[in-house]
Order: sequence, then C-alpha cells, then structure tokens
Amino acid sequence: MTDTSPHLSLPYLQPAQAQKHVTHNEALRLLDILVQLTVVARDLAAPPAGAVEGDCHIVGAGATGAWAGRSGAIAVREAGLWQFITPREGWRAHVLAETQSVTFGSGLWLDAGPLKVERLGIGADADAVNRLAVAAPATLLTHAGGGHQVKINKAGSADTASLLFQSGFSGRAEMGLAGSDGFGVKVSADGAGWLQAMSVDPATARVSFPNCETGSSVNGSFRRLPDGTQICVSPVLTGPVSTAKGAIFQSAPFVWTYPVAFVGVPQVSSAGSNDASAVGVNAGQATASQATGVMWSFASGTGRSFSMMAVGRWF
Repeated sequence: MTDTSPHLSLPYLQPAQAQKHVTHNEALRLLDILVQLTVVARDLAAPPAGAVEGDCHIVGAGATGAWAGRSGAIAVREAGLWQFITPREGWRAHVLAETQSVTFGSGLWLDAGPLKVERLGIGADADAVNRLAVAAPATLLTHAGGGHQVKINKAGSADTASLLFQSGFSGRAEMGLAGSDGFGVKVSADGAGWLQAMSVDPATARVSFPNCETGSSVNGSFRRLPDGTQICVSPVLTGPVSTAKGAIFQSAPFVWTYPVAFVGVPQVSSAGSNDASAVGVNAGQATASQATGVMWSFASGTGRSFSMMAVGRWF
C-alpha cells in the first residue's frame, strides 16, 4: 500500500507507526484546505502583505519571492510560512475576489463557466420534453436596464416556434410559426381538431382570415365574417339617365339580387357615377335577397354607372 491517498495525497497511518497523531493531523490539515476549497485570489504573482493564518491563494503567472517557481499551485499561509499544494486534474476552487469558481485542467485554472443542467423543475417535475417546468402563480421576465425579449427559435421553416395555451393540459389556442414562416393564430375546441383563425404573409405582411367565407358570381361578390357579418358588393350597374323628373333626370330602377341572401334586411348604400353631373343614387326598397336603386343627374346621358353595397348578417 502506498503512503498517501490517490486523489488528495492524504498521508496514511502505517503499521507500528510511532506518533500516529502527527500523520492524522496532517491529513486533517489537508482536508481542511482542500475540501470546499476557497482561495482569496488567483492573479497575484507575489505573496500579499498582511496575509493571515489559513489564507489560500492560487499563485499567479510569473511568480516571484517566496512564491517563485510555484505558478498555478495552491499557496497556504501556515505558521507564518507559505506551504504549497500541487493541484490535480479536475480540482475546483472558489475565488473570493471574483465570486467565481475555477477548475484545474491541462495545467491551468480555468473559469468553471455558467451553470448548465439538463433539466430544471421549479415547483414542478421537469421531463425529457419539458426540460424547464415552473409551477407558480406568475412568472416574471424583466429588463436589465433597458428592453427585454423572449425568443423562440426553430430549426427550419417546417418546424414549430409557438406559444401553446392549454386548458387541463389540452390545447385550446396556439400562436406563432407553426409549420411555416408565416405568423398564425389557430384555435381548438378539444385539443385534437384545429381551425386557423388568422395568418400573416411574411413577404407582404398581408393578414388573412381563412375562416372568412368569400365568393363571387354574376351578381357581385360577398364576404362572410366569423362574427356573422355579411358584406355584399354589386357588379357595376350601367344604363341611361334620361327620364325627366323636373329639373333633373332619373334612370330606370336597377334591381340587384345579392350574390347570397341575408337573414334580415341589410343596410344598403350606393356610390359612384362616371359622369360629373351625377348627384347620387337611391338604394331603396331593400329586402333580405335584393335591393333596388336608381341614378339621378342634372343632365340626361347614357352609359352612366354605379354600384351598391349591402351590409347585414348571414346568421
């Protein structure tokens, strides 16, 4: 058996050894230094003035004086003298002057670096997928002197970077980049079936609402919104304005059948004319399925045009 331990080089008691307390006390001395190793500093090249009993230093580069030739060693102040311990691979020390831990490797004391853990649970159990888990009434992320960003990054366009909102651990809403680079919002009633509520084209910033029904026919175009609002726009209606009505002229009635019907009578408005003498149109006699409009003008003419719009509800 060797005389010292393999890791900390603590002296062993030997058979029939005299004054065993000396060896035992030496082992205790080394343990007191090396277990929970703490040093005052690691950048001094010469012994500091005023060092007290028990002070430890990591000797800096270019050591001089009583520390000459001991760069990198652990210097311990004992009984008014400096004793030295040669570190071994993997030893760690906490440097009080820097509030920083260092590790010895390949002949150098190196910063231990930031703490890195595979999983972290705060009031909750983290797992292989949810490697950070927090159970708390609130979670605060705040600035450090200025602004603050929360970043969610994905590997590629087809992957997902999003915020998922759950009820009873079942998804109900999700917003972010889900399966594309276009920002979107989708919702679910059961966590299984999902409906896209909004999409934003990243190239044009155009916003679309996929669940808004749109369509067109010879009777014009329509849009149905999720809240029940329905908007119908007529095609351009063209004809003569030639029937004298006192000082002005009137067109024949235009009957517009909506491209889709309303559940009640909508609000109907009209606009336009391709002639500066036109003074307006009358969109009256509206029903749930059609509206009637006429054009008015100070001068008789042909080829005058206008359009109508109806706004109401489809449910």
